[in-house]
Amino acid sequence: MTALPACTVIVPTYNRSELLRHTLDSLARQRLAPGEAFEVIVVDDGSADDTAEVVAGYHDRLDAHYFFQEDEGYRVAKARNVGIDNARSGICVFVDSGVVLHSGALAAHLAAHRRADGPVAVQGYVHCFNEGNEDGERILQEIDFADPDASIRRFGEQRRWLDLRETYYERYGEELGVLTAPWLMWWTCHVSANTAQLREVGGFDEAYRSWGAEDVDLGYRLHQAGARFELSRDAASLHVPHPKSYQDNMAAAAANYRYFADKFDTPVARLVPDHHFEEIEDILRSRGLAEGAVTDLFGTVTRAIDRAAEPGPPAEQPAGRVAGRAVAQAVTEGSSR
Repeated sequence: MTALPACTVIVPTYNRSELLRHTLDSLARQRLAPGEAFEVIVVDDGSADDTAEVVAGYHDRLDAHYFFQEDEGYRVAKARNVGIDNARSGICVFVDSGVVLHSGALAAHLAAHRRADGPVAVQGYVHCFNEGNEDGERILQEIDFADPDASIRRFGEQRRWLDLRETYYERYGEELGVLTAPWLMWWTCHVSANTAQLREVGGFDEAYRSWGAEDVDLGYRLHQAGARFELSRDAASLHVPHPKSYQDNMAAAAANYRYFADKFDTPVARLVPDHHFEEIEDILRSRGLAEGAVTDLFGTVTRAIDRAAEPGPPAEQPAGRVAGRAVAQAVTEGSSR
């Protein structure tokens, strides 16, 4: 009888075969304990490129399974649910196409789950993630795709292109389990969770049909169900730059954040549409809704989209808003805040 995999890596994708190739290359380099293995589930949200052929090319190196769903618009939530439904392991690791894992990343996820007393929601560390593809060309030039471990180590030592959430960790600390809303930082570009608990809470809400908030929604429900949130710096990775627009992302996400607030209608959920995620824990503390004193940074962080809306000289306007499938095409299935 074939042993069950130690974890299941779920990769949603849409017309990003070259980015997907980088991700699969990094999965082929993973180092687990002797006798352990993992499976990969790639869920194609209706690509018209050579994604299926790319996945097939890894069957000699990976236990890779390919699922295709027709292109009916942006359905990354459903794509990830296909992965959850078909997972054969007790731990699901979500990785976006274009995220390159350190060779020890999956081992780090497994270690975090195994040392926990109950279900945990682990967030990996993602170098080079940016909101508007700033420094994109320079990052591409400096990533050594033949040895991404060396690039990750170098960026860390030089403190360059650190995870966007680094300022959050510096502000509140890395013990996420003591925070009231750690799920705000659980972005599915690179995270993991207990498979049984993912199924218990109903997986991703498929009502999200444009970019943004489907991961925060699931993180919120995992937290409500008792999952402890944890950062694993050893589960390191880097994000391969690609064209995207912060303004378009936020335009697409605005309705999703409002849906999230209306759906849960709790004090913390109602803060999500109109506040920078880094400010929310301090807002809760200031209102007596979370333990701890407010930090010295309280009130200092605003969203770029809000700063752009402040009175001032007229700004050059984008040619048009990108929504639905177009956003998925522009930004792939990533998470930017």
